[in-house]
Amino acid sequence: MEVLGIDVGASGMKGAIVDIKKGVLLTERFRIDTPRPATPEAMSKVIKAIVDHFKWNGPVGCGFPSSIKNSIVITSSNLHSKWVGVNVDELFESVTGLPFIVVNDADAAGIAEINFGAGKGKKGFVLTITVGTGLGSGAFFNGNLIPNFELGQMYYKKYKNIEDYAANSVRKKKDMSFKKWGKRFNKFLDHVELIVCPDLFIIGGGGSKYFDEYEKYLKVKTPVIQAETLNEAGIIGAAYAAKALASVKF
Repeated sequence: MEVLGIDVGASGMKGAIVDIKKGVLLTERFRIDTPRPATPEAMSKVIKAIVDHFKWNGPVGCGFPSSIKNSIVITSSNLHSKWVGVNVDELFESVTGLPFIVVNDADAAGIAEINFGAGKGKKGFVLTITVGTGLGSGAFFNGNLIPNFELGQMYYKKYKNIEDYAANSVRKKKDMSFKKWGKRFNKFLDHVELIVCPDLFIIGGGGSKYFDEYEKYLKVKTPVIQAETLNEAGIIGAAYAAKALASVKF
């Protein structure tokens, strides 16, 4: 079973053909910079360019940096405000002529991790946290997705949201040691633990590459482990969502 997976980010949009039985990429990733301004019209052209690059004719799964409810974009995030209220499935389908399933990007990464990575077979309430420009989160109960669990958007002290305090981008911008930043990230996990009481944290995203550097500063009671699918998670999970959410026949 093969599906084209596309991972849309604030800086880049990348895709690959995925074997959704094995959870592996069958092609090299193809990447195009996210256009500025990141309007629906401009980004739709990039989506078509990615589809055309692979000469793809079939279902497409796409991870998108916004909360999405019934295919409608709820928040513009780091994109253009014109995205709010757009039916993103219908937009991409109209541009490419192909069936699309679009899900939140952190949910897509979590789907990959739950089905093919460190979360496979894990029961209970599992949270996948993507540590990068922001703090994305995917929530799963007994392997089933609870969509749009945007924990990085929690308010924290003087910050608009807690990801402005504890994301990996903050560590880089302020040139923090892993010890200082790790304690910040631990505060984020501590807040989440208090509010939703998960059974397991799985840490993914770009910041997971340095997990060994800050693991010792994570003092929450909930077990915390490193993700396994890493940089390919968004593409793999998006492709898998196209099968799991739409019952696509191949």
